[in-house]
Amino acid sequence: MTTKLASDTAMVMAAGLGKRMRPLTASQPKPLVRVAGKPLIDYALDSLASAGVENAVVNVHYLADALEAHLQDRTSPKVAISDEREQLLETGGGMIKAQPKLADPFFCLNADNIWLDGPRDAFHDLSRRWNPEIMDALLLLVPHARALNFSGKGDFHMDAVGKVSRRRSGRIAPFIYTGIQLVSHRLLREAPEGHFSTNLLWNRAIEEGRLYGTSFTGNWFEVGTPEAIRPTEEALQRG
Repeated sequence: MTTKLASDTAMVMAAGLGKRMRPLTASQPKPLVRVAGKPLIDYALDSLASAGVENAVVNVHYLADALEAHLQDRTSPKVAISDEREQLLETGGGMIKAQPKLADPFFCLNADNIWLDGPRDAFHDLSRRWNPEIMDALLLLVPHARALNFSGKGDFHMDAVGKVSRRRSGRIAPFIYTGIQLVSHRLLREAPEGHFSTNLLWNRAIEEGRLYGTSFTGNWFEVGTPEAIRPTEEALQRG
């Protein structure tokens, strides 16, 4: 039996300055940096289309005209722009600005994500686990063995029922956040104005026992720097 998608809408975070990807981002926004000949944002949008997500809201700030021009003819998913040219709002503020355009719940993902799906695609993985009665957000997490190019200490611990907690000081956390999540509008309530990180909302959800995770069944690539591009291309070629 096929899992029904929890939402027909996704927000794609594409407004960042891409500082870690310099010098490639000196003249283009990071979502347009090519990996294996394909702009990063197209990996995200193609995956949404393949999963059956019909609508995408893309926020823009840095070199926004170039990104809008790239997206203007896109029909699957259908793209709406959330314009942050006047002020970069970070991840949390970006969601608040785009909220009127977003279904409840909505998928949210970074524009620079690349991954290879497992038995289920990422969005059906999230949909299968989604329970709005107990969750404000559901994070797609990947263990270190499935996180290519990643060399950090990890982000989260996850208990037997999927509740997540932050990495403890001096410890290695077994799960890395992929940049993909399923979000209830409840997470966005009483948010501050202006720019702020989603971490602020996640911390409240953790305190309330309403931030959950699910372990991704595929492989995920960290593509944060120019040095990560070649190994990612080689891994994609291997499939």
